[in-house]
Amino acid sequence: MADDYLVRIGKLIRDARQHRGWTQTQLADALATSQSAVNRIERGNQNISLEMIARIGEALDSEIVSLGYAGPMHLRVVGGRRLSGAIDVKTSKNACVALLCGSLLNKGRTVLRRVARIEEVYRLLEVLNSIGVRTRWINDGKDLEIAPGADVDMAAIDASAARRTRSIIMFLGPLLHRLDNFKLPYAGGCDLGTRTIEPHMIALRRFGLEITATEGLYHAQVERGAAPDRPIVLTERGDTVTENALLAAARSDGVTVIRNASSNYMVQDLCFFLEALGVRVDGVGTTTLTVHGVPDIDMDVDYSPSEDPVEAMSLLAAAVVTESELTIRRVPVEFMEIELAVLEEMGLDHDRSAEYAADNGRTRLVDLTVRPSKLEAPIDKIHPMPFPGLNIDNVPFFAAIAAVAQGQTLIHDWVYDNRAIYLTDLNRLGGRLQLLDPHRVLVEGPTRWRAAEMMCPPALRPAVVVLLAMMAAEGTSVLRNVYVINRGYEELAERLNSVGAQIEIFRDI
Repeated sequence: MADDYLVRIGKLIRDARQHRGWTQTQLADALATSQSAVNRIERGNQNISLEMIARIGEALDSEIVSLGYAGPMHLRVVGGRRLSGAIDVKTSKNACVALLCGSLLNKGRTVLRRVARIEEVYRLLEVLNSIGVRTRWINDGKDLEIAPGADVDMAAIDASAARRTRSIIMFLGPLLHRLDNFKLPYAGGCDLGTRTIEPHMIALRRFGLEITATEGLYHAQVERGAAPDRPIVLTERGDTVTENALLAAARSDGVTVIRNASSNYMVQDLCFFLEALGVRVDGVGTTTLTVHGVPDIDMDVDYSPSEDPVEAMSLLAAAVVTESELTIRRVPVEFMEIELAVLEEMGLDHDRSAEYAADNGRTRLVDLTVRPSKLEAPIDKIHPMPFPGLNIDNVPFFAAIAAVAQGQTLIHDWVYDNRAIYLTDLNRLGGRLQLLDPHRVLVEGPTRWRAAEMMCPPALRPAVVVLLAMMAAEGTSVLRNVYVINRGYEELAERLNSVGAQIEIFRDI
């Protein structure tokens, strides 16, 4: 029996390593062991301690065996079923993590309504709790209360939780107003290739923050009294770098102008939250933001983040690939207008309700009903652009949609180094995707999906795309180790089951 467990654990480690794109030697280097030892572990020929399993899981950013409960989560999908009925879009994952970081600006009580209960949020809460921030779920677990208090203890930070989320980088903006020096673990999260933090450093340096990086830590030093003396021009129109600059500017005495800013949905939600904290932000929704800083923020605030356009796109794609009629409620339409325009040109049959306001009072929502459609490949390539263009995180869903359309579709995911590569996992389910280079994929449709058992890709959106294809494939598929999906989606399997899917959650160790 013990040998059988070793073999099964070894296979999980091998699959996680291969999907990370690592060789046995690279994993051995990360573990300070030999390639031959890794080889023996993967073949089930070496006893392995719980400590080593935990180290391997951390190195690969993958749950191999989780201490305290029964192993990594897998999904068993019975495909070929039609969806029906209606499903609500949850609040934005990316907005919620930005608001959690933003709560560090406030000495008072912050209540965030309908916070997404996802792994990414849980990791940030673990970090916040470890440094002395009090958090608790209220109103039957629907809402989250945060009380940062007067001091934070960065020496006590939960480094393991911090390394499992890229969102930790957004602690820099708020913390530079609270501490003269501190250390922050390197950011982790999805495996999407090298993503430099240099744009963050360029922006935050103007507020007196200097960073040196050694031994897996950012060492931060803050020069008190520093403030931008001219507009900050971001070298990258990224969401998190814009949010970091906003968080730094919010408590900087005076007026800060941020140019080449992202105007994406999570940035807008953060701006609305800052306004609730008494920080005036001009230009919301544009690429120039003018922030009227408030040096001290100590107030009780109650804020409702808006719905997630990427989850809305996920649910829309689920309806398309399963050839279903499905109503998706509370869709933030202003952040999906380009996607819907492209899909209309491809032949999508759908209706939308009149617009109504989200709970934040600002974001425009609609209810969207999608019906089975005969789709044609788009004439132009699918590629992301900053808002109001096609959302970067919605691009992968077009791989599954293009796979059921007639003709060839070129998808150009120019932002991330590796993400397009993971889309070719659809080939194991019957797809015909040709990788032209690390950023471009040619998709041939229509597809006759077939069931398969496979490891979950280590990037969030491609992982969900694989799950949707499994829902369309006749027969039973298995998607192993879905932690990455739980990072960004709350109870996705259960919610899809509520509209007709058949997805079983199980663990094997």
